[in-house]
Amino acid sequence: MPAKQIRLRRIQSLAHDIMVEMNSKGDQDDSYRIVIDHLSRAIGELSDPSGDYSLDYVEEKIGTAHYKIFKNMKKLTPLRKTKESAR
Repeated sequence: MPAKQIRLRRIQSLAHDIMVEMNSKGDQDDSYRIVIDHLSRAIGELSDPSGDYSLDYVEEKIGTAHYKIFKNMKKLTPLRKTKESAR
């Protein structure tokens, strides 16, 4: 599987984790506003009509949102390894 597809699958997995966690919590505090900001920026980047988007930018925004909720760098490590190996 090409590196780009692997990166997109990891991004999708992180976004799914965030969605499940946010839907399971009833209260929405300021940290969720930051998460929503990062997610909306990532979605805005992916929705470029020309299809020209920065996978690095999307990974950064999704990764930051995931960390803000879970405070766990362990899941983000594969993103960094993939990014470094693609260079």
